Amino acid sequence: METNNHKTSDYSAVLEQRYGKLGTTERTKFDEEAYAFYTSQILLNARKEAQMTQSKLAERINATKSYISRIEKEMITPSVSTFYRIINALGIELR
Repeated sequence: METNNHKTSDYSAVLEQRYGKLGTTERTKFDEEAYAFYTSQILLNARKEAQMTQSKLAERINATKSYISRIEKEMITPSVSTFYRIINALGIELR
């Protein structure tokens, strides 16, 4: 990973230079992968903090353990409604 000694102040420009402008194929792919990573980490950390297994979480949202695993491995990104069902099952409140 490249570093710049924390001198970057405009990350949008960095992303544009590296992945292209918003709306380009490469930038859209990067944004989707970044969102999948971010989502997976939020849910994985919340599940572990709640001391809940993938199986138990899957049971609470009427899904399969495999589905939860694929989310946590960034293989799929849950829909917004599923994301809300998951965070509700984990006892997380959004404000």
